[in-house]
Amino acid sequence: MERFVVNVDSTVGPWGVEGTKDAITAIFQPHELRRQSEGRVPRVVREAAKQLEEYFAGTRRSFNLPLADVRSTDFQRDVWAALVEIPYGEVRTYGEVALSVERPRASRAVGNANHVNPYPIVVPCHRVVASTGLGGYGGSEGVKRYLLEIEGVTY
Repeated sequence: MERFVVNVDSTVGPWGVEGTKDAITAIFQPHELRRQSEGRVPRVVREAAKQLEEYFAGTRRSFNLPLADVRSTDFQRDVWAALVEIPYGEVRTYGEVALSVERPRASRAVGNANHVNPYPIVVPCHRVVASTGLGGYGGSEGVKRYLLEIEGVTY
């Protein structure tokens, strides 16, 4: 199935939204920039780009997008579902997310699931922090801080 990419500018660089005519297949962080598609892009991809623009402008707090199924483990899907439940402007620790998926000793595994999250921002892995501070982020600590600051969280 053909995939299309639209890039969305942000203060920390362009983000890529990839999708088909039916669903979003990935969101790429600034360091993963993809070449934007030429020609007519499907409505679902344009809508995802619009929603990201609204998020960066501080006018969107949640997303309503069809996300494609991706190859993942049950644990990863459980973690990603838990991330979506973290409210805008709030954070949880890796340990708290591990508890919420009934795997209390799996905080490192939560970090690994966050790292392979194909839908950053939409599935808000940036809202998960270490018990001792900010914690890591695949896009860089600066990008994580930027996303949290949009939501009014300072770290």
